Order: sequence, then structure tokens, then C-alpha cells
Amino acid sequence: MMSSASTATPAKHAFERRVEGVKSPKNDINALILDYLTMEGYPNAAARFSKEAKLQPQQDTSAIRARQQIQNCIHSGNIQTAIETLNELDPEILDKDKALRFSLLRLQLVELIRVCNASGGDIGPALKFATEQLGPPASTNPAFLEDLETTMALLLFNSDSLEPQLAALLDPSLRRDAADRVNRAILERQSTRREAAIRQLVKMRAWAEGAAREKGGGLPERLDLGLGGDESQSQTWRGSGSENGHESMMTT
Repeated sequence: MMSSASTATPAKHAFERRVEGVKSPKNDINALILDYLTMEGYPNAAARFSKEAKLQPQQDTSAIRARQQIQNCIHSGNIQTAIETLNELDPEILDKDKALRFSLLRLQLVELIRVCNASGGDIGPALKFATEQLGPPASTNPAFLEDLETTMALLLFNSDSLEPQLAALLDPSLRRDAADRVNRAILERQSTRREAAIRQLVKMRAWAEGAAREKGGGLPERLDLGLGGDESQSQTWRGSGSENGHESMMTT
């Protein structure tokens, strides 16, 4: 007589049972969601959710939409429009943050080089832009100069056979990083925080887990964040859909 395989549910770790016993107030969860939608730049979703959850909007829709427009321009590679729109919104941001200004100009140079390489066309516009826009700040800052020299190397090699350091400049993540930096800079000017509260909570949770393991806190071997995927999601968590996620997020 064949014995059937055991279907018994594995016993849960004591820590997991304690976690299940903690119930977070729904209002607190809704406030975190609204904060995320507001800070990350989802104006339509934030407006709908604040109405459905009966919460006071955290920021005027037009202010959220202005940040979204700038981020969308960066994600699509239209850096000149992003810079112009950002200057219209708050000209002091780039005036005071020289590193952010240089990073946007360098990204604009990358986009010019991308077009040159794709069409096999004249590299004159890229060289002129580098000389006039990036040359002056790079001449007084060694870090800027190194970044400029690395970027200009894109003109010398085939885009299909670039070493990792150069290939990273053409990766969409460079646009995403720039958009995130700009978003944080705007938020810092408009409020006391640079990012959504839930991002801080995720970082705090990771720190607490690390501290507990160092002290032998009796934790399970693995603790998932509960975001529907692996731990790496905590680094890039954003709305799903388009490349930058804006307004593709659905709320229920």
C-alpha cells in the first residue's frame, strides 16, 4: 500500500505569528498610499484615492502634475524641455545644485550622442554642446571633468560593444535616476521631505532586521517585504505599466 505525501502545512516561525497578530489601522495605510501617490507624482491617482479614502489631499494637483511633466520629459529623453520646465517652476533649484545641473546637462549630451550614433550623422552638435555647456563647469571640478571625458568616449566606440562603464550611460536607468533626483530636489523645495514616507519605512525595516540579526534576535531565515516579489523590489518599487510608471498605477 502506497503512502501519500504529507500535505501538512509547515509550522510558522514564532516571529511570523507575532507579525500576523499586529493589525495596522486602515487610516494609516490609506495615508501612506496617498503620500506615495503624491510624492512620486501621480496626480490623477492621488486625487481619486484621496476622495475614495476620504482624506485631505496632501498637495495641489497642479503641483503634482508639474513634477510629473518634468519626470516624463526626462524619461523620454527630452532633457532640454525638462530643464526649461524645471527652471520655470523654480529657477533656484539648478542654480543652487550644481551637481544636479551638470548631471542633467550630461544626460542631454548622452541623448545627443545617442542620436548621432543611431543615424551615423554629424557629431558636431554633440561636440558643440559639450564644449559650451559642460566644458566650463568641468574645467573647475575634477569629478565633472571625469564624467565628461567618460561620456565623450561614447563617440569613439560602437554602441554594441561598449564596456560596462560606458554601456551604463545608455541604459534607461540613467534617465530614471535623474528623474528621481529632480523629483527629490523639487520636493525638498516644496516640503520638508525628499521622498515618500513608505520608502523611509522600507529602509527602517531593513535596518531593524539587520540590527536584530546581529544581536541574534531569533528571526526566520528569510523575511519578505510583502510587496509581491523579491527583496530587490524595495530598491525600485514604483507603479507598474509604462517605463516610468506615471499614471499607469491603478487604485481600488
